[in-house]
Amino acid sequence: MKPPKFLMGDNTQSPDSIFVIHTGNPSFVLDVDSEEVFFLEKGFGEADREETANQISELVSEAMEFYDSEIQAYEELED
Repeated sequence: MKPPKFLMGDNTQSPDSIFVIHTGNPSFVLDVDSEEVFFLEKGFGEADREETANQISELVSEAMEFYDSEIQAYEELED
């Protein structure tokens, strides 16, 4: 089984936030509300971000689409 590309998460220290975690490279955590990206890669600096800006932008868009589809699936389960 291939691991999922994205995971959803929450944290009691940020009770009003929902996060999407990208498990691939570069790995990051996206705060869905603020759209702030926290990179998990050690040594992944500003130069790396600039170099991969288009890739990161696409991944953030995919992460937001993943979030929307997961929320929709949860809502359908509740119905």
